[in-house]
Amino acid sequence: MPGPLGDLLVVDLTRALAGPHAAMMLGDLGARVIKVETPGGGDDSRSWGPPFLGPDDDPVSTYFLSCNRNKESVTADLKSAEGKALLTGLVERADVLLENFRPGVLDRLGFPVQRLHELNPRLVILSITGFGHDGPEGGRAGYDQIAQGEAGLMSLTGSGPDQPTRVGVPISDLLAGMYGAYGVVAALHERNRTGRGRVVRTSLLAASVGAHAFQGTRWTVAGEVGRAQGNHHPSISPYGSFACRDGLVQIAVGSEALWRAFAPLVGLAAADERFATNQQRVAQRGELTVAIEAAFAADSAEQWLPRLAAAGIPAGAVRSLDQVYDWDQTRSQGLVVEVEHPLLGRIELPGPPLRFDGGEQPEHRSPPLLGEHDDAIRAWLAEKGSEVG
Repeated sequence: MPGPLGDLLVVDLTRALAGPHAAMMLGDLGARVIKVETPGGGDDSRSWGPPFLGPDDDPVSTYFLSCNRNKESVTADLKSAEGKALLTGLVERADVLLENFRPGVLDRLGFPVQRLHELNPRLVILSITGFGHDGPEGGRAGYDQIAQGEAGLMSLTGSGPDQPTRVGVPISDLLAGMYGAYGVVAALHERNRTGRGRVVRTSLLAASVGAHAFQGTRWTVAGEVGRAQGNHHPSISPYGSFACRDGLVQIAVGSEALWRAFAPLVGLAAADERFATNQQRVAQRGELTVAIEAAFAADSAEQWLPRLAAAGIPAGAVRSLDQVYDWDQTRSQGLVVEVEHPLLGRIELPGPPLRFDGGEQPEHRSPPLLGEHDDAIRAWLAEKGSEVG
């Protein structure tokens, strides 16, 4: 595949979501990604469903399809001599190795960091754990919803402080994958200068805390504990979802200039002493919301959105996922890609979120069947002089 990382080889030992997502990001950028899976079952997410598609005796999980495009699959029992030899051959030729085992597992398999760098001093290693590789709880297994709760994200999400709610996608996993891929690219750049690879570490906990943004400093600096408060911003008003005649309209009145443009649309005076500054509007959020929704109730979202746009007010609808993927703006950004799947035929997948100007646009490859490239990868290693039997 063409792309900024088109000259790199990535060995993906990960499963579930955080690590596979990081590897997929590198594959989207052109790297050759070889996914090493356990014979017989493979990546845990191959069994996560419904929905499943394809033949009853070989069902395909749509969850697995979401995070494994642009990869090859080879199966190997890493506890066996043959599996260890295969991994050795891959490590010797790789630029990057990704793993998300619990701390100590890779060591027990015979591949501690020291051994990996003996085999290949230039190897960049990404290690993703649940709560960190060390510290008093470093050995804990990491699952997204547990991490969302432990890292405070659930306490900030939901209709109110008494209803902590997980984010509707596995956000802790996804963030760990994104931060991991970001760290890998930084380590590859450093390798150009030093000639040596290094270990990059992140965790579901670290990635979630890293995304606290203003809610983090709200506590560390101001001593305020943020709590869930539904679809309204805790520090800006009006900023959130408001009911109109047939549903919700979202607005973001993020400056005093926008407030002056917005207020007359809902029958308010911009200089009204109750709402004259953002601080006052936040303090009087309940009263302001009632006033806005009283005005919005007169018309539909379809009527309000162009009216808001004409006044320069950032606004939007609340779309369901089918509406998002049918939206011409989504498709114009390359956010839906077509691939040819060995069992499912031509299918559409959510596309990569990055675009690069100039050059050829990549043709993406379908997530692989389990062991789809067993023969090809073993033959390639044999040609390269590997000891794999």
